[in-house]
Amino acid sequence: MQPSEITEILNRPISRELLARDLTRLAYVAEDGTPRAVPIAFFWNGSEIVMCTPRNAPKLPALRENPAVALTIDTEEHPPKILLLRGRAELVFAEGILEEFLRMNGSHVMTAEQRVTWEAEVRSLYDGMFRIVVTPTWAKLIDFETTLPTAVEELVRQREERKGRLEP
Repeated sequence: MQPSEITEILNRPISRELLARDLTRLAYVAEDGTPRAVPIAFFWNGSEIVMCTPRNAPKLPALRENPAVALTIDTEEHPPKILLLRGRAELVFAEGILEEFLRMNGSHVMTAEQRVTWEAEVRSLYDGMFRIVVTPTWAKLIDFETTLPTAVEELVRQREERKGRLEP
């Protein structure tokens, strides 16, 4: 997929809405070769998905071994809006608490007092964390109005072909 195609998809209003959410599902291959899909908070910085994780997270050795990942950001209502992304995870360790971590953890639903308590707890727990950065190399938006899953698009095309053959 060309970078311009990815940019076009990510700039669509529904994509921007999804990229402003708090949670994605990160899919990767674990060290034992089995698939994993884990919910994780994220921050979209305009060109990259940034996730943060503790230095002892089981996903880190797996991502070092195989950095290929897939991400899903979606809504719960029907029909769902779904943004599918693929890329490679880049891991960077940083001392202390990353600014992205503080920005991505639902602070908008905390009262000022809750935020102070939460941040103090975080600062007492973490002495550093890994930044997992994914630059999308593939993207697909599914909204079930203007875009469909690829398999459903194929079924629609086949149905139209059948109709065309049946019409005089």
